Amino acid sequence: MSGSSKVNRGRTLARSQALQILFQAEALNESVDRVLSGDYLLSKGPLDPFAAGIARGTWVHRARIDAALRAVSERWPLERMPGADRNILRIAVYELRFSPIESRLSDAIVIDEAVEVAKAYGTDESARFVNGVLGRISREAELPGAREDAVGEDGDARDVDGADAPTGLGE
Repeated sequence: MSGSSKVNRGRTLARSQALQILFQAEALNESVDRVLSGDYLLSKGPLDPFAAGIARGTWVHRARIDAALRAVSERWPLERMPGADRNILRIAVYELRFSPIESRLSDAIVIDEAVEVAKAYGTDESARFVNGVLGRISREAELPGAREDAVGEDGDARDVDGADAPTGLGE
């Protein structure tokens, strides 16, 4: 097996682990750091440091990511999406727009990886849905959704009237 294939398989596993960590954080209504500091479950372990980085980065930016997802999936509210789809999308948007520049992959690779994870963890429609949503985000020059002035100091998205917008976690 080539070194490139090993890296890709390792990153796919890391994304799968990040998905599992985010899913647990959402289900428990806890932060990713709190989940990682306790007894978390992984289908394949041990936890890859790349997975922990993706999960933490996604968590930190989730309000902005969720605002973008809401903006491009108007007919399918974030809260109604299957949890696996919602968190796969969050991870991919983090990788597309927030991951460190030096480790950022092309949009096509990130989307392809998200589709593969969706095939493994989602419903029969998940891969197509994930591909469509991420394609819309990828085509935008800037991340759609909440304006900078619509994001509070704590990083949470705000409604236009200033009230906290739902984060999609634990709802």
